[in-house]
Amino acid sequence: MDTLAFFKRGCAARDVRLEAAQGAIAAPTDEMLAILVLLVGDEDDEVRTTAANTLKRLPGEAIRQYLDTTEVPADVRSQLIQHLADSGDIDPELTEEGGERDSLFQKLSRMTFPERLKAASKGSREVRAILIRDPSKSIAMAVLTSPKVTEQEVESFARMGSVAEDILRAIAANRGWRKNYGIVLALTKNAKTPVGLSLNLMHRLNDRDLSALSTDRNIPDALRVAARKKVVSTVSR
Repeated sequence: MDTLAFFKRGCAARDVRLEAAQGAIAAPTDEMLAILVLLVGDEDDEVRTTAANTLKRLPGEAIRQYLDTTEVPADVRSQLIQHLADSGDIDPELTEEGGERDSLFQKLSRMTFPERLKAASKGSREVRAILIRDPSKSIAMAVLTSPKVTEQEVESFARMGSVAEDILRAIAANRGWRKNYGIVLALTKNAKTPVGLSLNLMHRLNDRDLSALSTDRNIPDALRVAARKKVVSTVSR
């Protein structure tokens, strides 16, 4: 039984559903999106709210790429389209009236540097999710300094393995963002984060996340070993 079928059949316990609602289970992107849509209608209030909040944090471009596939169930497709419409992620300046629209990525790639800089600062959440990975450090940094950027977005940036180290350093250097546990956790678990930073942030993690970090094969060995030592020292007290 695949993961999606497992949830559809109602086999998942509440703690598993809550973990899935947080986007924290291992599943292909298409299954994860379908599971989130399913959990938005869950009978448990916390699961339902968490799934809805997780969906809101997802870049619109990722959802659109999923919708471009032909195997998306009709009910899932309609709910995701409604989510995009409700979130207002599409920047009016980047769309065309009538005819087929190019992808947002293509539109941004044709922009001049000043135009991309403006889009990074004043564009939509979907635009920021793309430009945070721009090869130009100035463009990517402009996303972080945008007055529109939210902590939820910053947390998603902190999870990205495709952003520059300078971006991760800038996020970690922001005192306000360091107060957000989700951002601290995302930075620590991101293999792209410089080890020195991860080691410092690791001490802010709760016991559960620290334990998970100590067995995470996707992070640098030095961080995993340090987390394991801290877990052992905590248990032995």
